Amino acid sequence: MSEPTAQPVLLVEDIGPVRRLTMNRPGALNALNEELVAAMSEAIRAAGADDGVSVVILRGAGRAFCAGYDLNEDAEGGEHDARHWHEELALSTERMLEFTDCPKPTIAQVHSYCLAGGTDLMLACDLAVAADDAKFGYVDIRFGSGVVSMFLPWVVGVRRAKELLFTGEDRVDAEQALRMGMVNRVVPAARLDDATLALADDIAKNEPFVIETTKRAVNRAWDVAGFRAAMTANTELDVMIETANLPARDEFRRITQRDGLKAAIAWRDERFRGAQA
Repeated sequence: MSEPTAQPVLLVEDIGPVRRLTMNRPGALNALNEELVAAMSEAIRAAGADDGVSVVILRGAGRAFCAGYDLNEDAEGGEHDARHWHEELALSTERMLEFTDCPKPTIAQVHSYCLAGGTDLMLACDLAVAADDAKFGYVDIRFGSGVVSMFLPWVVGVRRAKELLFTGEDRVDAEQALRMGMVNRVVPAARLDDATLALADDIAKNEPFVIETTKRAVNRAWDVAGFRAAMTANTELDVMIETANLPARDEFRRITQRDGLKAAIAWRDERFRGAQA
């Protein structure tokens, strides 16, 4: 889905040693489409290679951080075979891991909706500062889809991850997310920019080589425990989900194409929330 303006889908600015990346698809709640994901990939690799950058902040323009992958793009793509899905899902996880693997610390600055692929993106960052209006969760299961990048159990633990993923809960508030360990700090929405920059500045005061090497050491603890193998396994299992073309997934796509995404989301949520949706 193309944007109605000629503005870039990703804004890049330097604030001293901090590079701030702003997802700029506000009309789509910064949903992740091919253009935005490619722009973020290029930007995070550039930041990692720039000696003048000490910390990277990722945030979203407009009313939300990120509402997940672009479901209009998914509906337009229709059904695919296993080979296509494996290539697409593996690439999506690879793009998420670029934030984890960037030599510079990455901080997600989250406000309002941070859902599904948006939650993946937040978890792929090293740290997260959330506004008190933030909402997190994975609704994928409610329309027959799977989780693209399985960061969640590595961050919050297996039992909490299973509960969130099995229920399709997408109303985890900021304080719950803090208790679970999904985010590091929760601040009033009006202070989100300043609080995130203050954290970035505190990190940037330290010796860059030590910070980068320490990040590698912490990430290696995950790798030794099997993190990369688990990510690969999730991709293979998610291919099974996506190629099943379950009735709920087909119906969601049909409604999206016929009546628009809002109608499809209303249909998806009606079974779970009824009149309160």
